[in-house]
Amino acid sequence: MVNINQDSANTISPKVQAEFNSFLEPFFSKYHRERCYPGLIFKQGKRTMLQINVPASDFSGLLQAKPSTGNDPDSGKNRPEVKGHAEEIKHYIVERAKKDKPWIVGTLTANVNPKDIAVIELGRGICLVVIRRGVKLDITDGQHRKRAIHELIEGAESNLISDDDFPITLVLEGDFRQCQTDFRDMAQTRQLDKSLLLSFGDFSGRVGITKELIQRVPMFQGKTEKIKSSPATKQKLIYTTNFIARFVSCVFTNDPNNQLRDHDVYEASDALVICLNQFFSQCSNTEYIFDTSAEELTENEVAEFKDDCLLGVSVGLEILGRLLYYTYSQADNYFHEGKVLQLSQINWSRENPLWRDNVVRIDAKPKNPDKPYKLSTAANAVNDAVKMVVSELQWM
Repeated sequence: MVNINQDSANTISPKVQAEFNSFLEPFFSKYHRERCYPGLIFKQGKRTMLQINVPASDFSGLLQAKPSTGNDPDSGKNRPEVKGHAEEIKHYIVERAKKDKPWIVGTLTANVNPKDIAVIELGRGICLVVIRRGVKLDITDGQHRKRAIHELIEGAESNLISDDDFPITLVLEGDFRQCQTDFRDMAQTRQLDKSLLLSFGDFSGRVGITKELIQRVPMFQGKTEKIKSSPATKQKLIYTTNFIARFVSCVFTNDPNNQLRDHDVYEASDALVICLNQFFSQCSNTEYIFDTSAEELTENEVAEFKDDCLLGVSVGLEILGRLLYYTYSQADNYFHEGKVLQLSQINWSRENPLWRDNVVRIDAKPKNPDKPYKLSTAANAVNDAVKMVVSELQWM
């Protein structure tokens, strides 16, 4: 448990604490049949709002979602629920809690008609919020978090969150249309790019392995976009964290979405770093990029590499990852050097007929007649490309 009063200069004396508790106790006793929470009052957007913290035991009975149904947006205050999203949140909490790791869900926002609650102001924005037993708070933002928490509390794994509290911002608003507007306004937040989410991800599984590769493989070091969804050639960036993460998943499981939760970060990354440094340094298509630092590369060199070489785009990395899967021995945590060498000797340029009619197609009306190639990133095209290489190398 974290001690929030570590600074002795700010520690309130036991006498003052006792006096404060004795002051509050009559209020809690008076409203013991209701739900009473300490709160903070603040103003925003010309309205009064409250901040309260609700224990898990109160959560299910206090909040309600009113999602729209059918083709009628006015049938509820929230959008229809996104199938599977609440389950993802619940899985995240359970997985972290079972491993005794920290987890967090954002503050929920709800609204209530001011006449349905009592706010006892204590001064300086501090208050007590009394919510009668029959009153429900309508969710403005957080309907999927609410469902996930509710299902956990009501399920067999409730012990994982039974001692936790959940913050709620409460908007004192009774007008239905304004509540709908609030929901729309709160939904304006821009979705975070996958590379940024991965960059801030927990250092385990494929996230940890990806971060190790970006630091230890010259092909990726300084040449990877860690925040945005696409690498800017003007900044001499070739890859994104998400490109590399999908590649890593392919290498170890042949599935670009596998999180590799059971893989040891350092053992797996050590083996893959050796493999990739061997591959990129021996491949004629990547040798120069591998040997040249990001600072020394020119914008034209980066642009040419991304235009000409499959390994300069995400679909090429995925093909390489799926091929390296056939060279990896999980029992020995080892990539077969001979097979890796074979892969490095392939011509990875888009001109190679090996990629024709799978991931590389001929554009009938190309902008540049000298480069009439367009890429297909469809799963069947990737699979066909992998099969062509496996057949070419006679691995089967």
